[in-house]
Amino acid sequence: MILDLKGIYKDYQHVNFSMEEGEYVAIMGPSGSGKTTLMNIIGCLDKPTKGTFLLNGEDIAKCTENEMSDLRLKTIGFVFQSFHLLPRQSALTNVELPLNYAKVPKKERRERALKALERVGLADRVNFKPNQLSGGQQQRCAMARILVGQPELVLLDEPFSALDEHIKWKIELELADTLRSFPGGVLFVSHSRDEIYRLCDTVCVLNEGKSDPKTTVAELFRAPLTVGAARISGCKNISRAEAGAGGTLYCADWGVSLKTALPLRENTAYAGIRAHYFTLSGTENPITCTVERVIPNPFSVVYMLKTPGGALLRMESEKAEALHTGDTITLHIAPEDVMPLTE
Repeated sequence: MILDLKGIYKDYQHVNFSMEEGEYVAIMGPSGSGKTTLMNIIGCLDKPTKGTFLLNGEDIAKCTENEMSDLRLKTIGFVFQSFHLLPRQSALTNVELPLNYAKVPKKERRERALKALERVGLADRVNFKPNQLSGGQQQRCAMARILVGQPELVLLDEPFSALDEHIKWKIELELADTLRSFPGGVLFVSHSRDEIYRLCDTVCVLNEGKSDPKTTVAELFRAPLTVGAARISGCKNISRAEAGAGGTLYCADWGVSLKTALPLRENTAYAGIRAHYFTLSGTENPITCTVERVIPNPFSVVYMLKTPGGALLRMESEKAEALHTGDTITLHIAPEDVMPLTE
């Protein structure tokens, strides 16, 4: 186990999670949820107020500042929004930089840097300066600089957020290719659900300073357990709810009772439905609504629908339905798509 955090407190934050070698873990949460604070602790830039933080079995809370600095240098690699390459130095010199700090002998330093650049596909660019490299090549150079130090954990903090959409996809693919052979753990912070779905195995959701239990990325999108997890995974429809007999949920905001195929827990207090799960045909879980607004998007249409309870539901369709403002319609939702949620 490369990381193990138990009862970690920092100010108001309370976090529990662990990760194994070779695991790609995402940290998700809204602004102000504590992602930066958690990354600073995991990156050995700060200490928790209390709790146990083990990095490869070593209790970071007991380390001195110098010991934490050594761990940052030897164990952890950081990938930020900016690549932080030295503009007047070659790719080779940039990659050698952490080995200089580690006082690695010159010959070994050069051999390891050349091997790292070859590993990321830049063997023919070793003498190029950053402004002679494309955006993807700059990122690969930055990754080579990280991997040359042979870290056991790589932290990626919003690595694509500063990039234009038309190059973000390509650079994401290049990063995925670079990390595919990395044997250590990867911790990824992003606001992008799509990036996390494509790049990560598991996810820990932070909400108001607390962590939900770590789960697989697939499970987060299929059946989140909490309101915070549902919202961060893109669920637009959430109602207060009470559990009833036979797997039913009375959704107070929508004024309807819906059957769910997912487990009900004692503290279930909300229900969630994803906007693209609704259908206009079927027999299960009918909801009579009035079309309040039709909102066209480039590749989909959003319908805002008034429910019997007065709250609005959002339905999203890739094709335009024959619906107009003021129409009365009946929605249907499959029981497996009605998600019971806790606070």
